Amino acid sequence: MNLIKEMKLAYRRGDILFRIIYINIAVFVLARLGFVLYRLYTPGLTLAELHYLYDTHVMKYVMVPSLTPELLKRPWTIITYMFTHFDFLHILFNMLIFYWFGKIFMQYLPGRQLMTTYLLGGITGAILFIAFYNIFPGLKEHLGSPMLGASAAIMAIVVAIAVYAPDYTLNLLLLGPVKLKYIALFYVVLDVLMIASDNAGGNISHLGGAMYGFWFITRYKSGYEPGKWLGKMLGFFVNLFRPHPRLNVTYRKNARHMSDQDYNQNKIVQQKEIDRILDKIARGGYDSLTKQEKETLFSFSDKNK
Repeated sequence: MNLIKEMKLAYRRGDILFRIIYINIAVFVLARLGFVLYRLYTPGLTLAELHYLYDTHVMKYVMVPSLTPELLKRPWTIITYMFTHFDFLHILFNMLIFYWFGKIFMQYLPGRQLMTTYLLGGITGAILFIAFYNIFPGLKEHLGSPMLGASAAIMAIVVAIAVYAPDYTLNLLLLGPVKLKYIALFYVVLDVLMIASDNAGGNISHLGGAMYGFWFITRYKSGYEPGKWLGKMLGFFVNLFRPHPRLNVTYRKNARHMSDQDYNQNKIVQQKEIDRILDKIARGGYDSLTKQEKETLFSFSDKNK
């Protein structure tokens, strides 16, 4: 599959998976550009001192703090932190994992549930991070340390789809075919063991995301849709980077040969065909389309330019 072609098509369609990736990339670029300006206009400091001041004066407004009084001052950070990265490798690996598992997620579940699972998984991860840092004596020496990154939200996606489709198999480099349930279990066990590391807060938040992903799917399988309320409330959020409205087909009516009823009926049939093709892309990607379906999609797209 041509990834660039898929990204262009997904951008035009407003695919929620790519929207979330684009938002993360945009925030990363802004954070890095801000640091460049900060360094240019703040002379006489080491790089470590610049990082500390930049975090203290700028990044604190998007990173979630572990101190509850600070969180009360900046409550929006419980959302913004999960879209914020500063290190290139951090965002690269997070977005790659999100892309791979998000694609699988959307083969089984609609995009609105990807969005709500990402958001609520990230929130759950932040809450667990704050709770652990304020409760356990061994972590209180780090109290005040903030957190950023999409890892907890992504972990919710990984665990959710692993519970929903546990036997779905991925071919991993050097390991060969591995089922999703074992991949998710490996991540969870690793995070538990790594709580004693320097990144204890991050690993704790991952476990919070995993807990939400597991809870979400168990509830979903029982007939309840957690996060449905959030999907409705944040409908505007879904359309943040939508370049234009949904792809609709326009037709030039030939009044001499087509009645109003035939014209309207033709529009309905053609729009259903477009919807079917778009749903097929969401389930199996652009490569799942036949040659005729690709030609149909792009011919209708050209008519709307």
